[in-house]
Amino acid sequence: MNNRPQTIQIFLPGGDPRGLRVAEITTRIVQAIEVPRNLLAEFLKMPESEQVAVYLLVGPNDDNGEEKVYVGQTGDLRKRLAAHNKEKDFWQRALVLISRTHSLTQTHVLFLEWLCIQEAKKAARYAAENGNGGSKPHTPAPLEADCLEIFETGRTLLATLGYPVFEPVAKPATASIDPELFYCKRAGTNAVGEYTVEGFVVLKGSKGRAQVASSFVGHTFGKRRDALIQQGRLSVEGGALLFMEDVLFSSPSGASAVVCGAASNGWTEWKNDKGVTLEELKRGNTASSND
Repeated sequence: MNNRPQTIQIFLPGGDPRGLRVAEITTRIVQAIEVPRNLLAEFLKMPESEQVAVYLLVGPNDDNGEEKVYVGQTGDLRKRLAAHNKEKDFWQRALVLISRTHSLTQTHVLFLEWLCIQEAKKAARYAAENGNGGSKPHTPAPLEADCLEIFETGRTLLATLGYPVFEPVAKPATASIDPELFYCKRAGTNAVGEYTVEGFVVLKGSKGRAQVASSFVGHTFGKRRDALIQQGRLSVEGGALLFMEDVLFSSPSGASAVVCGAASNGWTEWKNDKGVTLEELKRGNTASSND
């Protein structure tokens, strides 16, 4: 994803910021439309619902709260979404990607459906409802190039609307920039993480304590830990708590608490490779700049 300045316009057809929202980058032809399920009938009256489209259905798993996503494509959006409204229970929002110039073809959306499934699974923010990713459809090189550009626009628009389905929780290392890493090495732990714009990410392969403090049972972070184990994102093996994938927490303290199995101050628990705490690096700089 290219991090460059962009102008995004969001139109509210009903005037309600919690209702239907249509987002577009002003220089591109792609639109992302967020459709709350209870406003589906209103969307199906809009001309945008007549187009060839790729769509995502998103909503939580009632058992553990994990967000789920289903990716589809269609040349008959009205019929397909109406069918999903009757047949699928989990979703709360439909996210529709269309072309303002009506230029998407069935070849485009077949490739985009496959690509969206692959990227959603790779990002692992949402549990994929699609049974499998299928095989890459044959797409002529010029159309594939168009699809890749459409996808990049769509991922930016969806993230802007609050659905970072395709965004990895941890920033991958590049040839020019390595992520700033922090470590939690309290007795029985060996965890590595990143402090990001969304919160704190504990990286795959990190090790935490399998046992928890008695005061941690029933604690908010203790419940989060149990849910992550239930989801298979954490695993208790050989007396250790293993992170099976990158896991995003809203705060450094939530991350360290799950790693340590006890309430802790993540701002002082997480340290860089020189032993400097997250508190000193991030809060200290902020405090001094305001003096």
